[in-house]
Amino acid sequence: MASKEDLPTYKDLMLPVLQAVDRLGGSATSRQIQEAVVEALAPSEDLLALTYPTRGGDESIYLDRLGWARSACKHTGVLESPRRSLYLVTDLGREILDMGTKDAALRLADLERETLRARRDKAAAEKSASDDSTAGGTAVPSDDDAEEAQTPTDDEEPEEWKQALLTRLHRLSPEGFERFVLYLLRNYDLELRHVGQSGDRGIDGIGTAPMSPVLSATVAVQVKRHDPSKNLGRDVVALFQRDAAAAGAERAILVTLGGYTAAAREASQVTTPTVDLIDGARLCDLALEKQVGVQEVPQVNLQWFDRFEPRDFLGREH
Repeated sequence: MASKEDLPTYKDLMLPVLQAVDRLGGSATSRQIQEAVVEALAPSEDLLALTYPTRGGDESIYLDRLGWARSACKHTGVLESPRRSLYLVTDLGREILDMGTKDAALRLADLERETLRARRDKAAAEKSASDDSTAGGTAVPSDDDAEEAQTPTDDEEPEEWKQALLTRLHRLSPEGFERFVLYLLRNYDLELRHVGQSGDRGIDGIGTAPMSPVLSATVAVQVKRHDPSKNLGRDVVALFQRDAAAAGAERAILVTLGGYTAAAREASQVTTPTVDLIDGARLCDLALEKQVGVQEVPQVNLQWFDRFEPRDFLGREH
């Protein structure tokens, strides 16, 4: 019978995470990383089945620590995340991969200690400078309690432009935010009409969404202008599904500035109409892609492309 003492720490999993991304071609999604590490390390079913008793007993400690390892690789600079759930090996990561296994593991441990120390110092400085005694900056997990903190997300530290966009959108009136979202979705070829009213709990937009060059589906849209820090739960999704079904929708889209609970994401797919959930981070990405209120200035980083060359590349063509 496996016990918690048999589990690797999240620091132990940092090198396997980095190696997994390298094996997958230098870039990988969160799901791919998890699958590759589990395949490479082959933990037993008993080990994967160990859960946190304080979290309802439904979250694998092993996979949680794997999530922390991925997050630690990002914060130490050996991986970067150019967009949500996508990771890329950095130049520093390539340097570490060129080391022997023992030296690479030691170097990663040093980087993680330095990163944690810097984040603690920053949090302490912010707390000291603040007049609000309840504000203390971002909580930083210690080496011992990191795994007991909230599981890190891919948007743990969103870019400044995303924070600025979400803040500005939150300042819109409820109807103004509905109009913005419908305009954004129309940029993706959805034909929608605005049917919601300020404070309405039902459908805010309805129309058609292209499924292929010859097929489309009736789609209902609901918009929630909640605080970006708030997660919507299962009840919100279930109520919207009922309203969308009553309106004859075959698909549905729910948009919020915050996020969704795991139960909400599960509920969105278990009955019809299924609901595509757009959270704050995804909303920012969609706005950037179509440059709706957000502009991107292109700039070529010539050195960035070096990461795709084999590490033994000496400047000659193969």
